[in-house]
Amino acid sequence: MALCGQAAGAASLPSELIVHIFSFLPAPDRLRASASCSHWRECLFYPALWPQLRICLRVSPAEQPRLEFLMRKCGWFVRELRVEFAAENYLSGGGGPGDGGGADPGTGGEEVEALQLSTRWLEVLRTYLELVLCVLVSIRNNRNLQKFSLFGDISVLQQQGSLSNTYLSKVDPDGKKIKQIQQLFEEILSNSRQLKWLSCGFMLEIVTPTSLSSLSNSIANTMEHLSLLDNNIPGNSTLITTVELERFVNLRSLALDFCDFTAEMARVLTDSNHVPLQRLSLLVHNVSVMHKSLDNMPNDEHWKALSRKSTSLRVYIMAFDIKSEDMLKILKPSIPLERIHFDSYITCVSGAIVDLISRQYDKFLTHFILMNDVIDTSGFPDLSDNRNEDPLVLLAWRCTKLSLLAIHGYTVWAHNLIAIARLRGSDLKVLEVTEESIDFDQGELADQDVDPVHNLIEQVSLGLGQPWHAVMDIESLSVFTEPNRHFYREMQSFSEDI
Repeated sequence: MALCGQAAGAASLPSELIVHIFSFLPAPDRLRASASCSHWRECLFYPALWPQLRICLRVSPAEQPRLEFLMRKCGWFVRELRVEFAAENYLSGGGGPGDGGGADPGTGGEEVEALQLSTRWLEVLRTYLELVLCVLVSIRNNRNLQKFSLFGDISVLQQQGSLSNTYLSKVDPDGKKIKQIQQLFEEILSNSRQLKWLSCGFMLEIVTPTSLSSLSNSIANTMEHLSLLDNNIPGNSTLITTVELERFVNLRSLALDFCDFTAEMARVLTDSNHVPLQRLSLLVHNVSVMHKSLDNMPNDEHWKALSRKSTSLRVYIMAFDIKSEDMLKILKPSIPLERIHFDSYITCVSGAIVDLISRQYDKFLTHFILMNDVIDTSGFPDLSDNRNEDPLVLLAWRCTKLSLLAIHGYTVWAHNLIAIARLRGSDLKVLEVTEESIDFDQGELADQDVDPVHNLIEQVSLGLGQPWHAVMDIESLSVFTEPNRHFYREMQSFSEDI
């Protein structure tokens, strides 16, 4: 093709046309195309092409130059920003203690391993702080921001209580970087003019009990989603108070630490000047339960009032290592519980708790996840011990809306698994059970004419109406290996599904 006698190529096209053409490309391809020439790069970072930016970052120094480039180009105008900081598996990754380095445990190997682990933790925290600063600096003056979501998957540092604070003091001894991060976060909130969605999960030392006071009344009054999840707040401190919550009259979805969600907050949410709350996600963490009290939690009358205020209210609970006696206090009959996720390292869920859930929430429950991350796979707890009926089978029978069931670290008998598949049929869209969790009774193993494993796969597949197999590699499913990340992502989609 020729225009006015001149050869016409892509470089001669008007910028508006280039922008329109590249609007059909997915984001990764746009980034690659931006490396072609300066004209394309200028067109490809036109604000209309980047209304959303969703980034998942490894906490690695190699990510910093790429992040700085992208945030420099898009940070000042992007309307929806979601960033996940994913710490690499530095407990067993290359160059770490998992490699061993040939050290002999009998000759100081444990000290070498501890030193290597300490060094890697320091590197992860140092890099994490730099990446967080990079993101916050780039959007500090963005007044177009409508959705802002941050997730920091470095919770392994928090598994032993004050360990993270110990290493944080080594990386940032005078606290200047942490203070800078907190000030930048508050500056972003105070500068916001269109913010409707604010979500911050497991971000070490970014949100403080005074952060939300930076929001103007006009923005707080129009906020539709608020998520503040951080089990690292010491003592009785909370990230939001009842008085602060009164400003958020337009909230449709809320996610908090369970110990922070008090009876007074439930009362505020039922006030006539508040719109009906439709999604409530609650994190019940053993660290919070140890340092805070359950005495102020909503009672059953509060839950009834919330449900009367909004008939579409649904609740999502994530429980980390919570004792059965505490769960019995938490699980009030009138909670409209749609999803529950148990994740345990020390404390196992009892059959009585599973039975209670199936009886109380049979009209609402759609998702049930049971995870027990034990090291000794020969000793998985059996929920059906000393019971006439298996609690998991009763769950499948009673909860007619159940669509997802995932189990690891608890004994699931093969005949019970077949019963679950037959009871729920094609309505059970997801059935994830790890291979090591499945056991066979002696009668099934004694039958020489039938391969018990093949029979299980066949019968469960027939029951579900789709091909099924046990989970062979637990690392392939984030629901088992990255519970924090899984919960955070599910909470986001749960809150958006209104």
